[in-house]
Amino acid sequence: MKRSLGTCYYPEHWPEEIWAEDARRMVEAGLTWVRIGEFAWSRLEAVPGEYTFDWLDRAIETLGAAGLRVVLGTPTATPPRWLVDKHPNMLALDAEGRPRGFGSRRHYCFSHAGYHAECARIVTELAERYGRNPHVAAWQTDNEYGCHDTTISYSVAARDAFRGWLRARYRGVGNDGDIAALNAAWGNVFWSMEYDDFDQIELPNLTVTEPNPAHALAFRRFASDQVVAFNRAQVEIIRAHSDAPITHNYMGRITDFDHFKVGEDLDFASWDSYPLGFLEDRVGADADHQRRFARQGDPDFQAFHHDLYRAVGKGRWWVMEQQPGPVNWAPSNPAPAPGMVRLWSWEAFAHGAEAVCYFRWRQAPFAQEQMHSGLLRIDSADAPGLDEARKVASEIADAPDVSAAQAPIALIFDYDADAAWTVQPHGAGLSYFGLVFDTYKALRRLGLSVDILPPDTQDFSGYKVIAAPGLMHMPEPLKIALTQTQAQVVLGPRSGARDVDMCIPLPLPPAIPGLDVTVARVESLRADMPRPLKGGGAITGYCEDLEGRAEVLERSEDGNAVVCGTGHLRYVGAWLDQAALKRVMAAACADAGLQTLDLPDAVRVRDTGKERFWFNHDLHAANVEGRRLPPLSVLRETLPD
Repeated sequence: MKRSLGTCYYPEHWPEEIWAEDARRMVEAGLTWVRIGEFAWSRLEAVPGEYTFDWLDRAIETLGAAGLRVVLGTPTATPPRWLVDKHPNMLALDAEGRPRGFGSRRHYCFSHAGYHAECARIVTELAERYGRNPHVAAWQTDNEYGCHDTTISYSVAARDAFRGWLRARYRGVGNDGDIAALNAAWGNVFWSMEYDDFDQIELPNLTVTEPNPAHALAFRRFASDQVVAFNRAQVEIIRAHSDAPITHNYMGRITDFDHFKVGEDLDFASWDSYPLGFLEDRVGADADHQRRFARQGDPDFQAFHHDLYRAVGKGRWWVMEQQPGPVNWAPSNPAPAPGMVRLWSWEAFAHGAEAVCYFRWRQAPFAQEQMHSGLLRIDSADAPGLDEARKVASEIADAPDVSAAQAPIALIFDYDADAAWTVQPHGAGLSYFGLVFDTYKALRRLGLSVDILPPDTQDFSGYKVIAAPGLMHMPEPLKIALTQTQAQVVLGPRSGARDVDMCIPLPLPPAIPGLDVTVARVESLRADMPRPLKGGGAITGYCEDLEGRAEVLERSEDGNAVVCGTGHLRYVGAWLDQAALKRVMAAACADAGLQTLDLPDAVRVRDTGKERFWFNHDLHAANVEGRRLPPLSVLRETLPD
């Protein structure tokens, strides 16, 4: 498929007299796609049951007549005021029991049946009207599920739905829930937490001290399933009226619902990439790193999500919103260094994106995002990002089609493991996402391309190395698949540390067939007390005492086993810093016959089926493997057949 560009547009924000000129300028800039409609509910239905679609009809016709392809969003992320008045208990409640009120967006609870019905009604109206419109070439459901901490709600609607979810999960005779089975699975004999009936179960907030981790994990799984069901309902309506592909625009480092499960109902994945906003807000980098990459963004954070959403989309994915200039919501909001909008766009294409769409076309002069830049200034003059978008458009016109190729490295990512770590991190600052991202960074600094895989993967054919850190619950089929693969496998820490109901299993973890390693004890470390390894680098944050007869591959300076292995299986019993992680992963690659590089901190490599890309994220030139990479540059090379 050809690479293409697009933008996000809000015709309801601008006089109709300028729509045609906007469309002409979009096409002149080399854009193909334009996303509209995802926040327009109040203009589509200002009064309950009275629809005003004529303006949207004209907007779609104007854009389509200019040669643009429309992505039509469902407006369910922004229910209008009258709808909240009609269903006042549709608002989500936070962990303190306070309503997440009207006045911005995402002010709804995924479990509210009345809101579900209202969403089904407006989506049906849109699908019936535009499902066969020749200009509507794709659909987007809602907008950024989970953004602003909106996946989990502690409302009455959520409580009642959670009770029904638990009855189904712990089903006894017939269809009745078995409360004794739940009590046993959760260990409710502890602190006399046993229940007599499912209707006694409240949500795991407002408890005196921490709730039972089994209870908290079950609630997070329930909340994830509610997102899946909410999205599926919209997809089913759209599919009944349209053959156009359907997506949802996910976010960066939003892990409190299972994106893979949502993705099962979609045709492709998309996500919203804001490298400079994420650097301070979500990457987790120290102050020195933030200063160094303040105008470029982290060299790995966007790439990680590109690879993740390629997996969520089953090979098909877009960037639905690409930062083109300063944003408005981060702790600081610098302008991208000249050339970075182009670099970010090519980075997405190198990881397999079919389209990159810039947010937004024109900066808004009003409301919450008036400080968020677009491709045009408020006065409609070109903003700096537009020139870079034009340059990308001219370059992709002569570039090969998007060509997928299996990477040599597989990295398993599990949203359920992230939930378990969130419930029980065991130390300040420890997170599953952070552990997996550290592993990804080490692999990328070795010059390797990575495929991210879901945890239910059974076929690892073609992979040379499989990394699976931090999988708190490991189903037996996954354990068996990893023991039977021909690839080198790197597990741990905390692999298999809990059963499906968040209890410590017997035999003690990791309990991997063929790997004689047992975790005898765990501890978390102070951030200012790293534990050095004999080979260099250190343990940071988390450490396990390992027993067993497996070969010791890495030891701490005090002589304790840190990495043990048998055959193709390695177990890492600690959270390692980048120096140690690179060495451990390089050793696994060497045993797999894979050549690695030692890249500078700001240089990365990505292979597609036809091309090799070199990215220099530094403000200075770099000499790498006989190549001189100018500052903030992209070098494309054709791979031999």
